[in-house]
Amino acid sequence: MTADAADVASLSFEQARDELVRVVAELEQGAPTLEQSLTLWTRGEALAARCEEWLVGAKRLLDAARPAEADA
Repeated sequence: MTADAADVASLSFEQARDELVRVVAELEQGAPTLEQSLTLWTRGEALAARCEEWLVGAKRLLDAARPAEADA
């Protein structure tokens, strides 16, 4: 795991979401170089994956807390 990936893995959902919004805004404005654009894109992908991890985990918790429906 790279240092960047470890950093993203430690973020809360809100932190990852807020940074992802910032990264997307920067990409929409256009980074000065292709290398910077690729760095931002890679960071954005990692942040989006982290947000998805949180959302999938939350869905699992909700599904587990919901009583099983009786088969009719």
